[in-house]
Amino acid sequence: MTEIESKHGIVSRQPYEMYMTFTDLENFKRMLPEDKQGEITATYDTIQATVQGFSIGVKVHQRVPYSRIELVDYGAPLAFHIVIHFEPAAQDAYKTDFWINVEADLNLMMKMMLSGKIKEALDKVVDSIVDASNGKMPEGFDPSQWAK
Repeated sequence: MTEIESKHGIVSRQPYEMYMTFTDLENFKRMLPEDKQGEITATYDTIQATVQGFSIGVKVHQRVPYSRIELVDYGAPLAFHIVIHFEPAAQDAYKTDFWINVEADLNLMMKMMLSGKIKEALDKVVDSIVDASNGKMPEGFDPSQWAK
């Protein structure tokens, strides 16, 4: 298994707030621009999408209240395990140290081609969440969709 860890980001929300946002996978769909939502199917425990012709899905494997959520592949072309971490920040218990770990069953060729891109994408997710917690919304994000 190939292990990839994102950078850590300090989010201006408490761990329980982050956990409650991420615990319902339907929230991921709501965060997307409306024109992209039709391509995704989500429930509380699963989310599936078709990306470049491949069906990729994840399902919740384990929820550890207020500290982490573990996801595993669900109808994906390769095996993977994702852990989303929410820990109190060392300098401020009202903020969250947030990061993501991925373990994926990548052969050598896929590892060479994809591991850097996966790390880059994970870092971008962390940066976007940190920015959003500080009031900077990603381009194309419609906050009215979140209120549904």
